[in-house]
Amino acid sequence: TLLYQPLVNALIGFYYLFGNLGVAIIALTVALRAAMIPLTAPSLKAAQKMKELQPELEKLKQKYKHDKTEFAKAQMGLYKKHGANPMAGCLPQIVQIIILIALFQAFSQVLKADGDIVNKLNKILYPFLRLAADHKINTHFFYLDLTKPDMFALPFKLDLGIIKLDKLPGLFLIASAVTQFLSSKMMMPIVKKEEKLAKKTEGKTDDMAAAMQGQMLYFMPVMTLLIGFTFPSGLVLYWLTFSLVMMLQQQWSAAQAGKKAK
Repeated sequence: TLLYQPLVNALIGFYYLFGNLGVAIIALTVALRAAMIPLTAPSLKAAQKMKELQPELEKLKQKYKHDKTEFAKAQMGLYKKHGANPMAGCLPQIVQIIILIALFQAFSQVLKADGDIVNKLNKILYPFLRLAADHKINTHFFYLDLTKPDMFALPFKLDLGIIKLDKLPGLFLIASAVTQFLSSKMMMPIVKKEEKLAKKTEGKTDDMAAAMQGQMLYFMPVMTLLIGFTFPSGLVLYWLTFSLVMMLQQQWSAAQAGKKAK
């Protein structure tokens, strides 16, 4: 009632406006990301602040490498001095995740290739947005059928040993994975510093945490490709749009921090 139903109605509202479900998905995703700027800004600022404090944090780790208790105290003192709070973006991120899950469910509901989809939608659509019983939703966007995976069928089976493929990912799916990778690369300087920092401290906890963080940078692009093999391409279009907007927000946050530093 609070999220799922309004999002489905908003999607159909954009569909009425543009006459194409693909454009409606892009428009709703951009509009929602814009509406969530007050939620994303604190986490982006917190990440940027932590990035700026990495050199100071490295000095503290070298100074207190044999005393983790004193290092923890010095670390908290450093954060307090510069007004940094590693947890500042947690609550907004949780709210974002809840909204994105609801948005994902809304898209999934509309994209189900089901002959009864109009009747099912009309049960949750507001009266002024309800579709005619014989309405056929336009699910075509460029070469995509948004209800089906973005895949190209091969005229032969590609034998890679363990995996045998008769389909390859389409352009939108590849673009979505590449965007994920580029977004991850933007975080690489932070992760590289943390890996370098972890090697200078005793114990394996820091090393393991830094290694896992580095692996996660490449995990999401691979998962995007794998999930895209079975999910409707409309969801891939949503994820691509979401990732592109997120990259722009990251770049804007870094640019703003650079201006303040000057």
